[in-house]
Amino acid sequence: MLRWIPWLFTVLVAAHLPAAELLFDFSQSRLNESPRGFRSTVSGKGQPGIWKIIEDEVPSAFASVAPNSRSLVKRQVLAQLSGDITDEHFPLLLYEDDTFGDFTLTTRFKNVSGAIEQMAGVAFRVEDEKNYYYVRASSLGNTFRFFKLVNGERGEPIGPEVEIPKGVWHELTVECKGNRIRCLFNGKEVFPALTDNSFSAGKIGFWTKSDSIAHFVDTKIIYTPRENLAQLLVREMQQKFPRLLGLKIYALARDRTRTQVIASSDAKEIGRAGEEIERNVIERGSVYYGKSEKSVSVTLPLHDRNGDPAAAVRVTMQSFAGQTEQNAVARALPIIKQMEARVRSATELIE
Repeated sequence: MLRWIPWLFTVLVAAHLPAAELLFDFSQSRLNESPRGFRSTVSGKGQPGIWKIIEDEVPSAFASVAPNSRSLVKRQVLAQLSGDITDEHFPLLLYEDDTFGDFTLTTRFKNVSGAIEQMAGVAFRVEDEKNYYYVRASSLGNTFRFFKLVNGERGEPIGPEVEIPKGVWHELTVECKGNRIRCLFNGKEVFPALTDNSFSAGKIGFWTKSDSIAHFVDTKIIYTPRENLAQLLVREMQQKFPRLLGLKIYALARDRTRTQVIASSDAKEIGRAGEEIERNVIERGSVYYGKSEKSVSVTLPLHDRNGDPAAAVRVTMQSFAGQTEQNAVARALPIIKQMEARVRSATELIE
């Protein structure tokens, strides 16, 4: 199936990006709703938590995080509101749009109430609900502890006793560099840095336990962007075929109702929505051809090791006199075949 598509891309050689910064701005979320881009789940027993945006008084950005700070302003914060008293109940709210390897996360938190527990924390390098690290602060036990969960089994706690009053905003920081992990409470490293090789990357999320009601705000992640396989393939193909005008890889979004750019020779395009063209390429194995005055583009399926379409690849090349659909496809196929030799599954492209 062929269709004319008037696309023209410019060359931008991919480069390793410097540290990036991600801010969770809950002021842009709707009150009494869960923030977009997150997924509520649970580790252990019981039901997922109830995570909503509410208003609370928070120390101003210019005030130090201290128990006696009086400089407060009303702002929108993230709150876990479930009062489930189930033992071994750990509500998680995971950020779904990215995974993180090396990063520094800082957030303010407040333990508000809880009869069984009063805990707030952060889960990181989360592979799934049974495999991740977390650090949490308990106002009932007055402990600041790091844990590792492997196949649902919790390791020995690491961390000291420290006063953590409830109803007071505190600051928690986690820093991961390779296998080295640092955890800070109110800006102080209250136990030595840890070394662990269990998890190298994963999701980041907010964590509570049992019936803990906790609030979070001013969450910032400074991280080293991870180059997924799709972007690596684009970069390598551009190096092998330097005369390419453009190269993009599209994949189905998580909800499978649309496609989006997961890798591109133009970094600004990554994350943008695709069209019905790319969806047809992935779901039907269609091939599309387009021509403009100076270029041609071919969109072809990228197959996994089982022969199933895993993504759609648009190759844009210089045109020449006598250019036809057939020889444009023939020019693009060697690029696709080299990519396919590296792809085992659709999931692998974006991890």
